Amino acid sequence: MFVDPLCPECWALEPIIKKLQLEFGQYFRLKHVLSSSLTRLNINSKKIDSIAQLWEKTATRTGMSCDGNLWFDNPITAPYITSIAIKAAELQGRRAGIRFLRKIQELLFLEKQNVSNLDVLVECANSINLDTEEFLNDIHSESAAKAFQCDLKILSEMEVNEFPSLVFFNENIEDEGLKITGLYEYNVYVQIIQEMLGTKTKPNPLPPLEQFLKIYKLVASKEIAIVYDMSITEVEKKLKKWVLQQKVKAIPGKHGTFWKYIENED
Repeated sequence: MFVDPLCPECWALEPIIKKLQLEFGQYFRLKHVLSSSLTRLNINSKKIDSIAQLWEKTATRTGMSCDGNLWFDNPITAPYITSIAIKAAELQGRRAGIRFLRKIQELLFLEKQNVSNLDVLVECANSINLDTEEFLNDIHSESAAKAFQCDLKILSEMEVNEFPSLVFFNENIEDEGLKITGLYEYNVYVQIIQEMLGTKTKPNPLPPLEQFLKIYKLVASKEIAIVYDMSITEVEKKLKKWVLQQKVKAIPGKHGTFWKYIENED
């Protein structure tokens, strides 16, 4: 899975990836390969306008909230630092890297935080219980920089220049991968997995919604709607009842609501 942490389209792929992992997770392993929009390093006002517009359009079209005003209020100045930070988190385990990437996306798209700022990155590492001291050492280390360079090399070799892109490989290393660029309906990805398996496998049953929230901690109405085949109206009606029961907390975004699971202290 080729992702740019600052790309709203990659953020919009999140609900589909969650559903694929829940329904067909035993049939595939997911490897994240990071890119960084180096073109944004020398951003001028014209570029800022077009990036902000793209964010707003993506949010409106996909239902995954992101606020284009970030580019006027708190612009990202060094995007490659964000990618190196994700690689530093990954040095504490693959799952740690994935949790860190998700947290970065939440801070960026929901809270309009500058995720190339070291203080924000350390706070992010803290919030997902990484070893912060180790993370700080790794972010300045050759290991994280090399890991990111390795991702850029894979990008180049596989001629990936649009995000998100998914490349599907089967167990036979000799076979070429199947590259899918952009954002598609969930069923397209299911069809690809089933074709590669050579059988129409049945999806796993989904966990109860409360369990889903407990696993992922913070999810968008859109994520719940896609995973559970519900309308946004149905999702919000159900979750508003849970707010009253103090199971979740509603976090309004610019283009949709997010729901934070409230851990029971008992």
